[in-house]
This record gives sequence, structure tokens and C-alpha cells, in this order.
Amino acid sequence: MTADLALMPAHQLVKLFKSRKASPVEATKAAIARIEAFNPQLNAFQHLDPDISLRAARASEKRWKKGGKRLSDIDGVPVTIKDLVQTKGMPTRMGSLATDPDGPWTVDSPAAQRLREAGTVLLGKTTSPEYGWKGVTDSPLFGATHNPWKLGRTPGGSSGGGTSATAVGMGTLAIGTDGAGSVRIPCAFSGLFGLKPTQGRVPNWPLSAQGTLSHVGPMTRSVEDAALMMNVIARPDARDPYGRPDDSDNYL
Repeated sequence: MTADLALMPAHQLVKLFKSRKASPVEATKAAIARIEAFNPQLNAFQHLDPDISLRAARASEKRWKKGGKRLSDIDGVPVTIKDLVQTKGMPTRMGSLATDPDGPWTVDSPAAQRLREAGTVLLGKTTSPEYGWKGVTDSPLFGATHNPWKLGRTPGGSSGGGTSATAVGMGTLAIGTDGAGSVRIPCAFSGLFGLKPTQGRVPNWPLSAQGTLSHVGPMTRSVEDAALMMNVIARPDARDPYGRPDDSDNYL
């Protein structure tokens, strides 16, 4: 495969997986190579675990090889998750020195759980300002994240780690949160598509410090990829008292 899998949108990646012209392992290795090359300058991640990512990619590869056994239309696609969104086995520090570095990190938020159930490859957690309370992405815990198109400039906030990563191929899809523009601002600053779904469309738990103002949403390099994500993360979860009990919409 000569194309750069790290920069390929999810809807094209899964076509290659289906035809066996590329694999989730190859896509994940391409994303990891990009992380090694660009994250030292961009500081987009607060947590990475390549070994666990590759383990998930190998499991997805087996499903695609069996034909028709995939868990979703984005099975095997590399994904990143914002630091504010709880993810099992990965620290959720919220960009703050006030959080416990030892966790425990034993529970998935609804979005993280749905992405895991969908067979995506969770690469790691992306940076956020402290508790998501700024329109730029820097924190006392992890420092400043840089704009992928101009080092020294901000990627916006508060989901700027996810957009910086996605824009340069350090992950194909990204989960952000948006109270007052925290998905939309960094997507605008980085040339991506971002959506703040209507309240209750994407279940959220635990609620953020902004309460019902903050919603979970996709950050992607194409509208079609965001629709594919919404088909996964909009599934109901009883932990969100404001969530829809069902969602049969096809966002494509």
C-alpha cells in the first residue's frame, strides 16, 4: 500500500480493509509513526499506549479477514479521545494538577464505550486546558499544544489536542467536547469538520463542570467521517438522564 494511511479518511480506510488492500494494523502503525514524528513539536497527547493500540488493531484485522464479522463501519479505525472524557485504562487528568495521577481509570464514558464496542483502535488521550475552561489548549499539567499549521500559534480550545492530532494524521477520528465552542473553534483553527450535537444526541457521563452546556462530538477530516462516528456514539446510554432512549437515525 503506497498511499499514506494516516491521512486517509475513515470511509476510505474501511473500504481498503474490506478489500484487504490495507489492514487496521497498517493504519495504526501509520498513525503511530506520525505521532512519533509530530507529537514532540505539537504536544497533542497526554497519554499514549502503542502496545495496547496495536493489540486492538490486530483483533480488528482478524475480524475483517473473516468477512462480515466487523463490529461497525469504523472497525479498526484509529481514534483519539479528549482528556476530559473518561476512558478505561487511560488517565483522565482534565489538564489539572488537582486530579489524582493514580486514578483509578476503571470506567468508560458512553462515547469511549461505544467506540470500543465498535472495534475502533483507541490510540490515546489528547490534551485539554484545565477542565476545558479556555478557548486555547494549554494547561498547568501538560503545557501548550501547538497549531499544526503554525508552531507557536494555538490550535484553539478546548479540544485542540484532538484537532492538532487529526489534522496531521496522528489518528483518523477524534472525540471532543463542546460547551461554548470547544469542538467548533479548534476545528475552525485547524481546517477540520466539527459538530456539537444537540443535547441528548450523544450520551454523556459523568456530566462536565458545565453541566448540560457541554456536549460530546466528533472531530474529523470529512463530514462523512463525522456521520460514521455519530452512528456509533449516538447510541443510547442509561447513565445520561438527558439522553435519548433510542436513536435510529442514520447520520450518513
